[in-house]
Amino acid sequence: MEIIRGTVFEIIFRNEDNGYTVALLETEDNMLTITGVFSSIIQGEAIEVHGNMTNHPRYGEQFKVEVYELVLPSTSEGIEKYLASGLIKGIGKATAQKIVEKFKEDTFKTIQYEPEKLCKIEGIGKKKAAVIAESFLEQIDLKEIMLFLQKYGISPSYGVKIYKSYGKDTINKVRSNPYQLTEDIYGIGFKLADKIAETMGIEQQSPFRISAGIKFILMEYASKGHSYVPKHSLINNACSLLHLQENIIQSEISNMAFQEKLYIDIINNESCVYYLPYFYAETNVCKKLIELACVDFDIDKEDIKNKISTIEKETQLILADNQKEAVYQAISNGVTVITGGPGTGKTTTINAIIKIYEILKKKIGLCAPTGRAAKRITETSGKEAKTIHRLLEYSYGEEENSLSFSKNEETPLDYDVIIIDEMSMVDILLMNSLLKAIVKGTRLILVGDTDQLPSVGAGNVLKDIIDSNIIKVVELNKIFRQAQESMIVVNAHKINKGEHPIFNIKDNDFYFMREKTNEKVLETIVGLCTNRLPSHYNLDPLKDIQVLSPMKKGTIGVIELNNKLQAVLNPPAKHKKEKKAGGYVFRTGDKIMQIKNNYQAKWTITHSDNTKEDGEGIYNGDIGYITFIDELEQQLWAEFDQNKEVVYNFNQLDELILAYAATVHKSQGSEFPAVIMPIAWGPPMLLTRNLLYTAITRAKHLVVLVGYEKYLSTMIENNRISKRYSALDLRLSSIKELYNIDNLNE
Repeated sequence: MEIIRGTVFEIIFRNEDNGYTVALLETEDNMLTITGVFSSIIQGEAIEVHGNMTNHPRYGEQFKVEVYELVLPSTSEGIEKYLASGLIKGIGKATAQKIVEKFKEDTFKTIQYEPEKLCKIEGIGKKKAAVIAESFLEQIDLKEIMLFLQKYGISPSYGVKIYKSYGKDTINKVRSNPYQLTEDIYGIGFKLADKIAETMGIEQQSPFRISAGIKFILMEYASKGHSYVPKHSLINNACSLLHLQENIIQSEISNMAFQEKLYIDIINNESCVYYLPYFYAETNVCKKLIELACVDFDIDKEDIKNKISTIEKETQLILADNQKEAVYQAISNGVTVITGGPGTGKTTTINAIIKIYEILKKKIGLCAPTGRAAKRITETSGKEAKTIHRLLEYSYGEEENSLSFSKNEETPLDYDVIIIDEMSMVDILLMNSLLKAIVKGTRLILVGDTDQLPSVGAGNVLKDIIDSNIIKVVELNKIFRQAQESMIVVNAHKINKGEHPIFNIKDNDFYFMREKTNEKVLETIVGLCTNRLPSHYNLDPLKDIQVLSPMKKGTIGVIELNNKLQAVLNPPAKHKKEKKAGGYVFRTGDKIMQIKNNYQAKWTITHSDNTKEDGEGIYNGDIGYITFIDELEQQLWAEFDQNKEVVYNFNQLDELILAYAATVHKSQGSEFPAVIMPIAWGPPMLLTRNLLYTAITRAKHLVVLVGYEKYLSTMIENNRISKRYSALDLRLSSIKELYNIDNLNE
């Protein structure tokens, strides 16, 4: 094996996902092409490579790198190239030249040990000197860690995520427990962690490995919406994953139950296994709902009827009988569910309930699971609504950077009434956190549409509460005259009943454009976004039109749609800066989406009078636009709803994706002026009635479906709703039978 030292002269090709790189290496004698997997490599970097010369049939002589080591450059020229590479925050080409001219070969030593001396350079103050020193040290740590991780087959993209999570302690943490990666690092599955553990010599029958595998399966089920797993399914999955005998898995499940890492319960005469947080959440939600629902309020029905009449006169709105019933029940009961599809008057009913509680001088809390849904309540009610997280005053604990809520059993919410909209999106863990903070005597009103897609997180909270037949439920089922004029509303209800929609009525709001190939579907959607809809309806192609697709991959999946739409709606230009991250090219002006809740993300709103408002929190599904990319400071600036300006460091860009197109699941809780949706072949689990229903009910003014009419029929006929393993309904029903509670839903 040969050893060669040199400086990276040029990166010819690099795959950021797996690290495969083709580069030119400048040595003392010549220039040669090197190929191999590099955890990180930049132009101007000094490296020592170990490998052999090969002769590629097409590209000629190349040096195939098996192992490499990083060597900080020692010459002034090499140091300047390294600093000017953009790797060190706060240093560009001009600043790099000034620093090296001043400190020459002592530059790195100065930055590392005497960064205050950098202040002698024009344009560098104390703050900037500190940023440069911190970034330099971080790069040294990162490179050492990336080389360590590379030994175990961890790709550079995952390596950066691991370092971001564990910092300087990365090597110790990975060595001590590689299985922890499956919980802490998004995208790292058990198989990769298991491969690392095998390389490190951890035995196949190690209880540590088996426990991690079982927990991984439970969490995988939870990520698909399940609160528990039938024990036989868990054992079968674990045997397949771990390649171990059933009795070994059985033994470890029992051991984990004894250690209170999981809970074994009997549901419908079947042994089932919960990961402990989900068991506690489900049982506590049941207990709290019963506790709140059992409060007896002394309500005068005639008095409420009179107040409803007064509100009708004041607002000049006539409530339908079932709306009046919903209002009355929401005043009379400790817990009330109000459900109904689009156009059935849920918003009007909520507003009437708010007005009556205001007359009764009750303190009202309005909330929803997402920022967009909360904003919509604020707009329709004129009262401030918060996300559930904001209502509970989220914060981070000192240990393990874990999310917690300031509002809980010890410091409960100070409201007489709490109204939650978009309840179908609330999972069991969030519901549990909310109910912990609600004291007995507070009325709880749950509003939602059970025909929407269920929550992304585990549980089936709204549906289970309704199915338990113990909590009072009022269904709004009358479509009002104004809503009947919208084919979006009419067709939503038709689809929900399994009927074919009516479309292409002139000057209406619901259209179907038939195409015979996926390529034509894609071409038509691009044309609709760029020309036809903006010119005919005066729509902003970025802010008013949202393409929603059932799937991520394929010709008309979200990834390809985003690539095509970005190319025409925001093409490259000299004045537009770009940053490659993950599988995306982010460009100034791009439409983007946050794909994970970041409760610590700081935002600033600049009001019209130039006053500033600061806050925290950008949430999964929030849509924004890139306003500026700063290569020197390694930052991307974006603006979200309500003019919230957020600054991302480049190492945070895995939280963002392009959003010209989005999956239907990501659109939950949102509304858009116009929705375009491709209709084509896809897996049966995606081509479902409730997914189609959810997609079209995201549109306020216009729906355009593009594709194959036979697959539209397939979706309408496919009323298969994936079975979710949740038992909240059974727990509520069993309490009803146990205590002979019959009056809660009367």
